[in-house]
Formats: sequence, C-alpha cells, structure tokens
Amino acid sequence: MPTFVQTYPVRDRLVNGLLVMLGVVTAVFGLFQGIGDPARLVMGQTGDAATLQHIRKELYLDQPVIRQYLLYLNDVSPLAVHSRDEIASKGLRGVFFGGDIRVGLKVPYLRRSYQSRKPVWDILAEALTGTALLAVTAMLVAIGLGVPFGVWAAVHRHTWKDRALVGVSVTGISAPSFFLGMVIAYLFGFLWSDLTGLHMTGSLQEVDPFSGTRLNLGNLILPAFTLGIRPLAVITQLTRSAMLDVLGQDHVRTARAKGLPERRVIWRHALPNAWNPVMTSITGWFAELLAGAFFVEYVFGWKGIGKVTVDALEKLDYPVVMGSILVTAAVFVIVNIVTDLLQARSDPRIRLR
Repeated sequence: MPTFVQTYPVRDRLVNGLLVMLGVVTAVFGLFQGIGDPARLVMGQTGDAATLQHIRKELYLDQPVIRQYLLYLNDVSPLAVHSRDEIASKGLRGVFFGGDIRVGLKVPYLRRSYQSRKPVWDILAEALTGTALLAVTAMLVAIGLGVPFGVWAAVHRHTWKDRALVGVSVTGISAPSFFLGMVIAYLFGFLWSDLTGLHMTGSLQEVDPFSGTRLNLGNLILPAFTLGIRPLAVITQLTRSAMLDVLGQDHVRTARAKGLPERRVIWRHALPNAWNPVMTSITGWFAELLAGAFFVEYVFGWKGIGKVTVDALEKLDYPVVMGSILVTAAVFVIVNIVTDLLQARSDPRIRLR
C-alpha cells in the first residue's frame, strides 16, 4: 500500500515570513503616522524653534512620508545600508563593510524612546526576558497538567470524569485572560493572601530599601497559572482526541493482547503516537502566550513586554509601542517556522524541501 508523503517547502515558508514582517512594518508605520508631533513629545513643553527643528531632522520628520517609510524600513531591517555617521550616532551593533556608505548585518534599530531616550531594543530586550520566563512557566504548567488530564479523560471516556474535564476545559478556553486574571488576583492575592502568601501585583525583581534588589519567584505563580489556563484547556482537549484515535489502533490492541500492563500500554505505546498534534499545539500556543501576556502582565504588575507597551501607550511613547509590535510579530513568525520544522522532523510522512 503506497504511503502518502507531504513535502515541506522551507524556502517558501521563509519567504512568506519575510513578507509577513514587511506587511507588519508597513502597517505599524502607517498606523502611527501623523499621530501627534513626535518632535514635540521628545522636546516636551519647553524648547526653542532651533531645538525643535533639530529633533525633527533627527527623526526624519523633515522628509517626505515615503522617504520616512524607507528610512524606517532600513532601520528595522537586519540587512541594511548606513553611513558611518549613522552607525556612530545611533550606536548600531553588527558587522558592516564598505567606506562612508556601509552595508552589513546588524541588530534591528527600533529608534529611541521619547521619554527616556534609551534605545527601544534595550528596553524591550530587558522586558522580553520577563515575558519569556512567564510564557515558559505558563506552558510548563499547561503541559504538566493538560497531558495527564487529556489521557485520563480518554481512558475514562463517556464517564462523569470525562464529562467534567471536558466541561472545565471548555470554560477555560472561553474565559478571557484579563477576566480570569482579575478574579484570581482578587481571590488568591488579596482575599486569601494570608493563606497563600501571595500578592496581587509584583514582578520577578523587587527593590527592598534595606536589602536592595532581590528575586521573588512567588510573584510568578499567579500570572503563570492565569496565562496557562487557556493552553491547558486546549492541550487537554487535543490530548483526549488524539488518544481516542490511537487507543483504537492495531498496535495498541496488540500490546494489550500480549498482556502488558494497562499503564505501560497507555504511556509507552499510545501517548507517543498521539504526541504530534499536541506538540504542534504547544509550539503554536507559545507564540500566542506572548500576545496574551499583555493583559496578564498589566493585571499582576509583572514587568514584561506587555506592561512596558501599556505604559508606553499611556505616555504616548510610540517608538516603544511600535518596537513591541514588531518584536511580537517576529516571534510569531519564527515560532511558526520552527513549529513546521519540528513537525517535519517528527513525522516521517513529511519531508523537508
């Protein structure tokens, strides 16, 4: 019997990813074009006309819109052309070749914050560490609970245990993260705080006036659990469905006919064959968690890219907002490509091309 083999076009995926990023850059530039006067936001309420004109020149606001877009595209692109003066004044980091006009690979230049004048990339890189830690912890919670719950529901199919888990998982998928965050923060961080020892708000690093900066991993528990509820529910449902398909296959019936313990049949023979769709969901949901973390971080006061973006919106610090959108979109594209590659590697029916 012939085996169906699907090819995975790596080059096409990379080209599609680049086109998606180009579209995001264009949309971000167009969305924030003409909102307020960036030069006035940088200078503040005081300053003379000469200072204002200098800032407008620095931000390319004295150029036509199309040229502003091309200069912005050149700044955020890893492969770009810059003059020696630009490389020095912007503090670009990378490898450049040439004379006065140099071509090279660089860290994307996301401009500078209107408020702090710090490079946006430095601000987001520091915040992205907190978001990545929160997302990884939430995903570990989702996997650690979702896979056993899904297996348990499949083994007890059509019983009250199965129906209860399915009902709870549907509720977890339907409930918005910001609503669950407020409920969980109020209950476990305020109402029952004496029992749990947890707080409504707090970040990974806390500043103590006596001992200085210290780590507080306890602040990670509530936001990580809140962020992990939706992927936990999805992984439970997917594991249950995949296990129900696998449990009826011939190799599982053969393993049972040989007299193997039921636990070994489930965990050694059935689950590995049901893992592929679950793995695809896990890698896809990791990118989703970065977007969902915006609301969770703001509710719990967790210092990450979401809270930094919301604070920047309140202060009209548009370069930080634009940079966070681009970084999040880049993570989405990279994770989706990695997901397809992992699926191609783990499934013998898919070949890389």
